[in-house]
Amino acid sequence: MTNAEQAIRWLILVIKLPADPSRHRVAVWRELRKVGALSLGQGIWAVPEVPVFADGVQRALDLTDAAGGQGVTLQASGRTREDAARFREMFTAARSADWAEFLADCGKFKAEIAKEIRNAKFTLAELEEEEQSLERLRRWHRDLTARDVFGAPEGAEASVQLKHCTAVCEDYSERVFAALHSTDEDVS
Repeated sequence: MTNAEQAIRWLILVIKLPADPSRHRVAVWRELRKVGALSLGQGIWAVPEVPVFADGVQRALDLTDAAGGQGVTLQASGRTREDAARFREMFTAARSADWAEFLADCGKFKAEIAKEIRNAKFTLAELEEEEQSLERLRRWHRDLTARDVFGAPEGAEASVQLKHCTAVCEDYSERVFAALHSTDEDVS
């Protein structure tokens, strides 16, 4: 563990919300999950104290206040090197799970385009749908990269797979345009 990793401080959020209506708890939970917060127990969350998490933490606290709940934010660090390492490992394991989900979606994206090629479905509507899916993968990759502050090992493979998805989409795009611009003479 480097000195920089040991020096990371954590924000611990203690969130207490009314039981009803449950939509407030769900909204706060979704916001904290979206930002990549680590759940430590019922109503207790942690994120590294780095700028990428600040807006999401503030949104969760604002949602908590709007719901009539209470939110407390504490600064923390590991008491020992081992505690700091465990916290970092827990956070990195959560990012690894995020990356695994991303990699699975890359696989689905490539399989979808392969199916469209097999079925010779070379339409602009389908191309637009695939380009939107690729853009969603790009945004997701950018978000995961930003919050993967300790560099989960799957992040490198995710970057490679995103490039591969981009190449697959570019190939499909070329096929669509070739199909749309071919004439009967080209076919014979």
